[in-house]
Amino acid sequence: MPPLPTDLFDYHLPEALIAQTPAARRDASRLLVVHRAEHRLEHRAFSDLGDYLRPGDILLRNNAAVLPARLLAARPTGGSVECLLLRPAASGDENEWWCLLRPGKKLPVGAAFGLPGAFTATVLEKDAEGAARVAFACAPGPDGGPSTIVAIANRVGEVPLPPYITRQHTAEERVADLERYQTVYADRARQVAAAAPTAGLHFTPELLASLQAAGVRTADVTLHVGLGTFKPIATDTIEAHAIHREVYEVPPATRAAVLSPPPGARRVAVGTTTVRTLEDFCRKHAARPTAPDETFRDEAALYVYPPNRFAAIDALVTNFHQPRSTLLCLVSAFLAPESTDGIAWLKEIYAEAIAREYRFFSYGDAMLIL
Repeated sequence: MPPLPTDLFDYHLPEALIAQTPAARRDASRLLVVHRAEHRLEHRAFSDLGDYLRPGDILLRNNAAVLPARLLAARPTGGSVECLLLRPAASGDENEWWCLLRPGKKLPVGAAFGLPGAFTATVLEKDAEGAARVAFACAPGPDGGPSTIVAIANRVGEVPLPPYITRQHTAEERVADLERYQTVYADRARQVAAAAPTAGLHFTPELLASLQAAGVRTADVTLHVGLGTFKPIATDTIEAHAIHREVYEVPPATRAAVLSPPPGARRVAVGTTTVRTLEDFCRKHAARPTAPDETFRDEAALYVYPPNRFAAIDALVTNFHQPRSTLLCLVSAFLAPESTDGIAWLKEIYAEAIAREYRFFSYGDAMLIL
């Protein structure tokens, strides 16, 4: 098959449809239901999700919690610095992290910056993509004991919202985003995500309880979501794009649910991060035997685009994604597995959503693809 031009995954979105704030209530967002077999659409509310799930279905979720990783600091000269915590360094030192720094050119190796009363930091290394390995010296915690940069980020950091969401960075906005740019089922002890698994933002405790009462099961994975999820495809063809890598974990109960679901049960992935995790896992698990009580850990470098086949999921809950993005490629592949027919159909679906003024991207509305 010839390479797929990236232009196939482009579309025009009115700026007014980019959601800047979430719905007043999580499950009050809209839900565009796609019936693949019938090539049919329905327009519902997310709170109606239970109408489309049945007893035995398994909701597969990414439980990664978002760290308030955006730290505002200053250089000794007084110049401002924005430091975004990306991932812990391989050294094992909990106060040594790979970060994105702005202005990066003014912070070479050896440069220092800090936030009075919180931390001082030194740039140790730069990589080819512009990330910096930074060592943090943290002020003592509230109890006077040693502190970590994660603890300080939770105290003074801001949620690393995507670039298409604008903020004045007021105290009220910080509090609101700390609550809403996080799923209700996030494992707060696992603050490993630089971006939220946004399809899960629509769930409420009440909706999850009603689904459980109806016989719908849940199973979790953890994908350490990175900022690469927002990186647009800049190459002429999608195949030429260098996909990002993300660490993931699949616990034993989830492995069993994916590999041996009960008869008739559908595996319903909540979000593209869950799809990426489980499809990568399914490609690797046979060559990587894991003890029944052991969590499967690996790094996903999986790039899903048409004409992909899917081994791990039967249905998908997802948000509306940016033009020329790898997430758009994944969704178009799932609309018509093992063919390229989903590309044109996805454009039709998005055109319908735009005409009906659905809200797009992280804080926007959702799709259910059955």
